[in-house]
Amino acid sequence: MDGKHMQIGEVAARTELSLRTIRHYEEAGLVVPSARSRGGFRLYTETDVARLMVIRRMKPLGFTLDQMRDLLDATDRLDADADADVDRLDAEDADDAEDAEDATNATDRLDADEREALLERVRTYRQAAAEQVEKLRVQLSRAEDFADTLSARLDRNAPATRV
Repeated sequence: MDGKHMQIGEVAARTELSLRTIRHYEEAGLVVPSARSRGGFRLYTETDVARLMVIRRMKPLGFTLDQMRDLLDATDRLDADADADVDRLDAEDADDAEDAEDATNATDRLDADEREALLERVRTYRQAAAEQVEKLRVQLSRAEDFADTLSARLDRNAPATRV
């Protein structure tokens, strides 16, 4: 776990999300505080902040909460599998055969088919994001053209200044 804990206010400032939005994402099961203070305050880590940033980036692309949850589940499982690989290699490097065997036989390890299915889910979201970004570029271009048209109209109709 990444060491430093932050309260929700600091997380809100760092992510530029409101406290209400962060709480909503918690209620929706998208992010869970890593800990609670003795007083019951939510405490978050850098990992939690990174997760909120993924959610924040998905939102303007039109992804639903269910889609966000699905993508986060896929990336969480892939990350956990990668972490298990690192743990296994670390155990092998330390010549600790028992730890290496435990890491290799972990029940949360993905088989090749599961891993490929998760990667395909992530690829699908990447493609959807790329398509939505292109649509937003077109909309932005049209909005800029509109703003330029208004500026030109104002320039044409502005009173002439006397010298």
